Amino acid sequence: MQIATFNINGVKARLQTVLDWLDAAAPDVALLQEIKSVDEAFPREPFEDRGYNLETHGQKGFNGVAILSKLPLEDVARGLPGDDGDEQARWIEATVVGTRAVRLCGLYLPNGNPAPGPKFDYKLCWMKRLEARARDLLAAEEPAVMAGDYNVIPQDEDAARPEAWKDDALALPEARAAFRRVLNLGFTEAFRARTRGPGHYSFWDYQAGAWNRNDGIRIDHALLTPQAADLLTDCRIETEMRGREKPSDHVPLWITLDA
Repeated sequence: MQIATFNINGVKARLQTVLDWLDAAAPDVALLQEIKSVDEAFPREPFEDRGYNLETHGQKGFNGVAILSKLPLEDVARGLPGDDGDEQARWIEATVVGTRAVRLCGLYLPNGNPAPGPKFDYKLCWMKRLEARARDLLAAEEPAVMAGDYNVIPQDEDAARPEAWKDDALALPEARAAFRRVLNLGFTEAFRARTRGPGHYSFWDYQAGAWNRNDGIRIDHALLTPQAADLLTDCRIETEMRGREKPSDHVPLWITLDA
């Protein structure tokens, strides 16, 4: 099962970019973030014409997540549990049935800037709710993946210029500690299970020639339960997508499961 997570930075702004990517790369499942569209306005037809089942959790102009799957989707849930008053569309999950069933959770974690402040407080509260959901996924003892734009730079080696991010919500100690608490519950960070060392990034800002200077950060991650980690055969970052016409500022992260 080939699974890609991709922050597309607007489905309407980058529709052709995403469709061309699907035609060339053909993931079995794609978890999309920042669709920036309400559900009823999402351009479903070109995705369904390509054989994808589609589930969205959208929001006008901001946020929004989606699951595209060539495989059947079951038990779809929208919204991260723990706060019924949270109206931000940042979480969607479903069971994908290949040779075995895998629970896939697509997430767009809050940015948190400016920090300190209410937005950073919201980020940390959201991460507490993420930790609670992660505990439940572990308790189920089934293959599960939480993948998406985490808006967390886990370590200094995940930034080309770590000093530039030391006061940013993506790299503050509280955000990194919250990420580690989830990971240390017993999850495997798929990319680091396969690749070590610095120089691997999934995001390059549009400003100041960041792409041309390879001034990137790694903030798109896939966390696997032990049962999913046992199925992991590969994980890679599709870096070349950033150099294409009208790109997102993120690139896809791919994981391959024997499922």
